[in-house]
Amino acid sequence: MSKISSFFKESRQELKKVVWPSKEQVGISTRVVIVSVFVFAAVLGLVDYLLLQLMYLIF
Repeated sequence: MSKISSFFKESRQELKKVVWPSKEQVGISTRVVIVSVFVFAAVLGLVDYLLLQLMYLIF
């Protein structure tokens, strides 16, 4: 039982050392991720479409 309580005490001490991002930083990072996902999805969709058209030409 002492190992469990020791684990939680040490975890709490480590969490106090964490530098949490500000609300603005989280918002900016979220926008970057969302835009990146849409860009990669568009690129992959375009590549998929072009490869499909190429296969229709070959077969």
